[in-house]
Order: sequence, then C-alpha cells, then structure tokens
Amino acid sequence: MDLLGRAVSGVHRLRVLLMLLHAMARIMAEQEVENLSGLSTNPEKDIFVVRENGTTCLMAEFAAKFIVPYDVWASNYVDLITEQADIALTRGAEVKGHCGHNESELQVSWVNSAYALKMLFVKESHNTSKGPEATWKLSKVQFVYDSSEKTHFKDAVSAGKHTANSHHLSALVTPAGKSYECQAQQTISLPSSDPQKTVTMILSAVHIQPFDIISDFVFSEEHKCPVDEREQLEETLPLILGLILGLVIVVTLAIYHVHHKMTANQVQIPRDRSQYKHMG
Repeated sequence: MDLLGRAVSGVHRLRVLLMLLHAMARIMAEQEVENLSGLSTNPEKDIFVVRENGTTCLMAEFAAKFIVPYDVWASNYVDLITEQADIALTRGAEVKGHCGHNESELQVSWVNSAYALKMLFVKESHNTSKGPEATWKLSKVQFVYDSSEKTHFKDAVSAGKHTANSHHLSALVTPAGKSYECQAQQTISLPSSDPQKTVTMILSAVHIQPFDIISDFVFSEEHKCPVDEREQLEETLPLILGLILGLVIVVTLAIYHVHHKMTANQVQIPRDRSQYKHMG
C-alpha cells in the first residue's frame, strides 16, 4: 500500500508539473508581442503584433478613442451633472495576446493600467448555397477604466474601476484568409458597470488580421468595409463620367470633321437648268 501511495503521489506530482509547464508555455506565448506604433506615420494609430512559435499570428493597426460619461456634483452639491471623458489609446501601450485556430485575443493597457482594452476574435464556418464558407469577426470588446485617474476624469462621483462590455457583438466580419481594412470611423457601444452609463468606442484607420497570416508582418488581401467601398466609388465615379463625356465629345467632333470634309468635296449640282450651259 505504501508503494501504491507513493506511485499515486508521483503521478499526481507529474500531472501538476505538466499543468504548470503548459501554463508557463501559454504565458510565454502571450508575452511574444510587439508594439510597433512608432513605425506608423499617423500619430493617432497604433500597430500591434502577436507572435507565437516565431511566427506572426495576429496583426492590428487602428486608432481608438473612448467617450466615457461620468457623474460629478453640481455647484449646489445636491444635483448630479454628467461630464464626458475622451480617452485615446496612446503610443507606448503595453500589449499581450494569444492566437488559436478559432479564437484569438488582443489585450492592450496604458496609463499604468488605468485603461485596458480587450478584443476577442473568433473564426466560424457557415453552410451556404455555395458550400461551407469560413469567416472571422470581432465578437467581444471589453474596456476597463479607472475614473479616479486625474488626467481624464475630474472629481468623478463614483470614482474607481469600471468595466464596459459589448453585448452580442458581430463586427468587422471578414472572409477567412483575408485582412479587414476600414479607414472610416466605426462606433461600438459598451454598456458600463457604472449605472446607466454607456461607453462609446470609436475605431478608425483599421487594418486587422487575427488568423491565417501567411508572411511575417504582412497582411493578406484586404476585405474593405462597405463605407470605404462607397467612398471609393464616389471618388472614382466623377472621373469615370468625365472620361465618358470626354470620349463622347471627341467622337462627336471626329464625326463632324469627317462629315464636313466629305460634304466639302461633293460637286454642287445647280438647280437652275439654265446654268447647265456654263458647265463642261
């Protein structure tokens, strides 16, 4: 029995050791991240890269701002007034993340962890008339903020940590194997743990790919958002119409020139018979 007890104890220790090693390996993978925001020509845009096993598995470029409502006392110290804090994601933020086959995550924190953003991406497969098709999307956003931080909040009544979470989110939907690109602003509403308050997240200059990156630090083919496609069409449509109009004018002038030349070369037959004697 003593030998059996030692064997069971040894197996238990081995199992615990394997679990610790697995946890350490996961932590190591999460820490294999880079903040490349300094390479961006846009001072408001950040660039984050997550790498596992020496390979880029998630890339994200975007500018983010959070509009956070909070209460302060009015001058009579009886009524409450709602103020607004505009919090931008700044360069030099700390970043963590991990990648999976069907689920990837990006975590960013700044101002000594007073603010933290977590973005969860999932890849799904759907049956369509053309067969199974895979897409990925942004399925969850969490924003943690500290309203006792003095840079953005001034004497907040309920000062402290609050968490704002998305509900039933399905954003940035993109075909699998492609990156998502959108220069236009996009807003996401995040109900807050601060009662009756909703944080607004504003994303712009977005270029993200959380799955299926083929080359290191290189996005795959872009899937543009509908707003960008409309704006691009609005920009190119006048040019196309101008070219068509110019072509119509050139063709009209050419036809007129040819017709005028042919008409000028024709012999004029006199209508008055008395003029025939002068001919020949």
